[in-house]
Amino acid sequence: MNIDVEKLSLRELTSLLTAAEQRKQLISSRRPAAVVRKAVIALAAQHGYTIEELYGDQAAVEVSGKKRSSRRKLGKVAPKYRDPDNKRNTWSGRGRMPRWLAQKTKHGRSVTDFLIPGLARPTASKSGAIGQKKIVRQG
Repeated sequence: MNIDVEKLSLRELTSLLTAAEQRKQLISSRRPAAVVRKAVIALAAQHGYTIEELYGDQAAVEVSGKKRSSRRKLGKVAPKYRDPDNKRNTWSGRGRMPRWLAQKTKHGRSVTDFLIPGLARPTASKSGAIGQKKIVRQG
């Protein structure tokens, strides 16, 4: 957290100093975590338990403080589709179709009409009819 003190008013600086002093007092009055941990282990042992019996695997997770994400993080993908009316509206073809594109396809346009030329190919397979341009021969 970065605070630019140059931009703060006198009232904001005073409240910041007050909050910092209160936080400093709280932290300095607390006992170190290692001391508290030893006391908890000793109290559990005094009653005939171990920390693992009381908390199981939770104790290890709480001590480390890390949470593991179960999902794999995906990288960013270049956009494949662009709205000709608003160039900032883009879609990579992954996930749910954005509202602007769903609305335009609802009114009869094809998804392939919005492909970025030269950069993208349709996400739909070539064998399926979804996402491909239809060529209607007249005459």
